[in-house]
Amino acid sequence: MTVPSPCINICTLDAASGLCLGCARTLQEISDWSNLDDAGKRAVWARIAERRAQGFAPEQPIALKPGPVRAR
Repeated sequence: MTVPSPCINICTLDAASGLCLGCARTLQEISDWSNLDDAGKRAVWARIAERRAQGFAPEQPIALKPGPVRAR
């Protein structure tokens, strides 16, 4: 089984930390991702977990509530 990407399509780097606000990866980790083997990808996931444990909280996708269906 391949290791899934942590990308959640919120691709904005935080100027202070240098981490993506969506996935908590560095620009280098993002650019290296497709060339990493599964062990390397798991290492990136471990660093993401460490960052979250230290208080870096990436943004979460906004869940949109469906509105009423309107007739035309």
